[in-house]
Amino acid sequence: MARISSAGNYGKEIRSDCKVTIELTKSGGLKIDLASKVKEYFGDQIMSLAKKELEFFDIKNANILIEDRGALDYVITARIESAIKQVSDTKKKYLLPIIPENTNQTMKDYHRRSRLYLPGNTPKLALNAGIHKPDGIILDLEDSVAPAKKKEAAILVRNALRSVNFYGAERMVRINQLPMGLDDLDHIVPHNVNLILVPKCETAKQIEKVNSKIEKIKKEKKLKYNIWLMPIIESALGIINSYQIACSKNVVALAIGLEDYTADLGTQRTAEGKETFFARSQIVNSAHAAKIQPIDSVFSDVSNMEALKQNVLISKSLGFHGMGCIHPRQIPVIHTGYAPDQNEIEKAQKIVDAYEEAKKKGLGVVSLGSKMIDAPVVKKAQQTLDMAKIGGNK
Repeated sequence: MARISSAGNYGKEIRSDCKVTIELTKSGGLKIDLASKVKEYFGDQIMSLAKKELEFFDIKNANILIEDRGALDYVITARIESAIKQVSDTKKKYLLPIIPENTNQTMKDYHRRSRLYLPGNTPKLALNAGIHKPDGIILDLEDSVAPAKKKEAAILVRNALRSVNFYGAERMVRINQLPMGLDDLDHIVPHNVNLILVPKCETAKQIEKVNSKIEKIKKEKKLKYNIWLMPIIESALGIINSYQIACSKNVVALAIGLEDYTADLGTQRTAEGKETFFARSQIVNSAHAAKIQPIDSVFSDVSNMEALKQNVLISKSLGFHGMGCIHPRQIPVIHTGYAPDQNEIEKAQKIVDAYEEAKKKGLGVVSLGSKMIDAPVVKKAQQTLDMAKIGGNK
């Protein structure tokens, strides 16, 4: 086994991160060298944190270099742990206390208009993402993370779930494509994740495997909270099987990934979108038939807000409830676009009013004009009114 390893990132363009290099030695005790612009102010704190973690992992003799670029404690501890696990077979995990803000849970029908993707191995983007008020923040372990950095990213994402304030956004993680993604669950299930995105999903059997692993971990850790799933359909086979996938246990939303889908078809994604109309419509129909939320793909041109606006309006007209985003400036446009229009608000208000009037009269049946209204319709109408109140805001 190698006696020297490193984890993390360091350089002029790096912020809120650090690089930790560890060389195990046979004697000499611990020798820690810290390179940081904030050493004068926070050097003692960083050194103390490092010594405490090294002691936790029973590292008695080693040369350690910490090259800091403004990393917070959860990042420093993640980088140290990653470096240690490259030169050690330890199974231990160094966990900082979970902050109270990250213990809340979300409901099945939580509004998911926007989900902001963040690379799981780039801490600077996660620190203040919640202030932009997306409905969900995705810490990504899949496409945005280089293969050689996957294990580092999993530890960092685990720590972020415990330590980063999401400001009320749903805490989401996109795992790797199965079967690798099953191993990711060990790093995120015990740490109050709200929702897991399952990429490149093609069959309900894959969701069964994810659920089975989640239940195993929850049982071992005696966890009681719900963990929702959002499969991402990104292939022709996935589109064909989308209804069975949507009906799977714990699935609350069904998303489509158009970049990979068009690649699977051997065609190019266009702004007009004729090549994806069938797939998007199929996702909407499958999701609505399963009574879950259909979620559209990301819009990749972060500089064109007008084009995004038009895309959102088309998406909503197809029946989608939300979409992914890759830049915070897209969030308000998405929220405004998916907000109910005046006709939807008026219709919803009539339904709720009719229901309330029927309750006052003690009627067991509610009707509006010639149409009978059941409980799910009333619930949906109330959700529309709630969405109208928040409009383009959180």
